[in-house]
Amino acid sequence: MDFDLYERELWAGRAPAYERGFARFTRYLAGPLLDAAGVGAGTRLLEVGTGPGFVALEAVRRGAEVSAVDAEASMAEAAARNVPGLDVRVAVLPELPFGDGAFDAVAGNFVINHVSDPATAIGELRRVLRPGGRLALSCWVMPGSGALAIVREAIERAGVPWPDDIPEPPFLRYGEATAFRRLVAEAGIAEVAVEEVTWEHVVDPEEWWETGALSRVGTNGVIVGRQDAETVARIKDAYDTIIAGYRADGGKVALPAHALLASGVR
Repeated sequence: MDFDLYERELWAGRAPAYERGFARFTRYLAGPLLDAAGVGAGTRLLEVGTGPGFVALEAVRRGAEVSAVDAEASMAEAAARNVPGLDVRVAVLPELPFGDGAFDAVAGNFVINHVSDPATAIGELRRVLRPGGRLALSCWVMPGSGALAIVREAIERAGVPWPDDIPEPPFLRYGEATAFRRLVAEAGIAEVAVEEVTWEHVVDPEEWWETGALSRVGTNGVIVGRQDAETVARIKDAYDTIIAGYRADGGKVALPAHALLASGVR
């Protein structure tokens, strides 16, 4: 299947489930991402892949003039609800409905790993930046580890094969610092810096099972959702065994996260 088509089908109507769960996990990087993009009072910011608008909301709180886009209509609707007055539009990278040099800063939180042609997408982000404007993009360290990998590992332990109709992400080869830096620099961004960001996501283990396996958010959720009840129970048993190694106080788990944050100048 074409990766862009797969992504559109994967996320169609998934905003409510994403907002309840996984978006709380990715929200950790909102502040560091905006810092890397140099966002403050009066900054004209474009946020791409806004999801439920958590990064846009933080930017508004900083006094920025924010526009946002997402490829999924339900995500754009969620962002409009969470950030009153936000200029939010449905747009699919690598095509943006803005003129050349329209923004002082562009930021994307875990969106570049969801496009079929990352280099062309970054080139489009560069186009809408003014000369001297800043770009900041986050992505996961690949292959996924910690919080990102627990459900996938459980699926594998249960003996469930990767479906033939689900494509591997084109971004997979860029999920380490040197490759990510090269990708951004070759798209025409100068002074590129890449840092690894780590944190712990403290969550109830049953909530993380719901978020990563039962909500059909992301590929792992799609794979689990295709299984019969007996297979789902087998995956859950494997999940319970794996996640027990991350126990924290109060019956919760502390799941490690590993991301990359790239920034540079137009």
